[in-house]
Amino acid sequence: MTSADRVIYPDQGVTKADLVAYYAAVAEAMLPYVANRPLSLVRCPQGRSKFCFFQKHDSGGFPGAMASSPITEKDGSTDNYFHIENLAGLIAGTQMNVLEWHLWGARFDDIERPERIVFDIDPDEGMGFEHVRDAALDIRTELGAWALDSYALLTGGKGIHVIAPLRPVTEWPEVKGFCKTFAQRLADKFPDRFTANSRKASRKGKLFIDYLRNERGATAIAPWSTRSRQGAPVAVPISWDELKTIKAASQFSLADAAQRARQPDPWQYYFTTTQSITKAMWSAVDGPKR
Repeated sequence: MTSADRVIYPDQGVTKADLVAYYAAVAEAMLPYVANRPLSLVRCPQGRSKFCFFQKHDSGGFPGAMASSPITEKDGSTDNYFHIENLAGLIAGTQMNVLEWHLWGARFDDIERPERIVFDIDPDEGMGFEHVRDAALDIRTELGAWALDSYALLTGGKGIHVIAPLRPVTEWPEVKGFCKTFAQRLADKFPDRFTANSRKASRKGKLFIDYLRNERGATAIAPWSTRSRQGAPVAVPISWDELKTIKAASQFSLADAAQRARQPDPWQYYFTTTQSITKAMWSAVDGPKR
């Protein structure tokens, strides 16, 4: 590692070496969610407060532990996407100034069939976190009506991701269609609170239920990833019971998250879930097929 003492988060005095120590502490908890999965990166070569950029494809010059593999794009072209398999990959990314790890909803071995869906609750400016928290609980209830168990992720920003793991049996178009209709039905049910329209004009005083992360190539912040935000917050998995007492989506610091990773897993049943979006479910939301 070079420049281990470089300060990445000036207000907290967090250095590159501190980030390596953090990822060493959370690697066992984090890697099951990111391994063997296409990743996109937010890199900040001069630290959080300077210029940062989003990188989807391997442009060369990365350490060997930051591997890449080809994926065919929608237009038929091929690009190399990053992936990691172990702590060495997390350290290699930190060496390359990665402050955020964003993941696809599918893994390389079945890239056309997602194994999770995610709804990002994005509040309008000025809305309190209590509105986001209530929205997450409502989405959990609505997903439960479709027999889909879900999990809450504090994003480290201002929102919550409600995530439902899936067996990878349904392809992207059907999964996105289900999620779009689910979000619109929620907005129809609570029109004063929610919108499924991403236009700013439609979001005034409401929560946008972002279903657009459920399409091929879209990404979402990885559990346990740091964020390139003021305060050096972390995206942290929580239980539904815990959510009732959470004050902000960015309340977990590096030290808080590292300590938490050593505690019982609030998502302990995530990888044993056998649920899926079936053809019957898709037909129910999309209408009868000819």
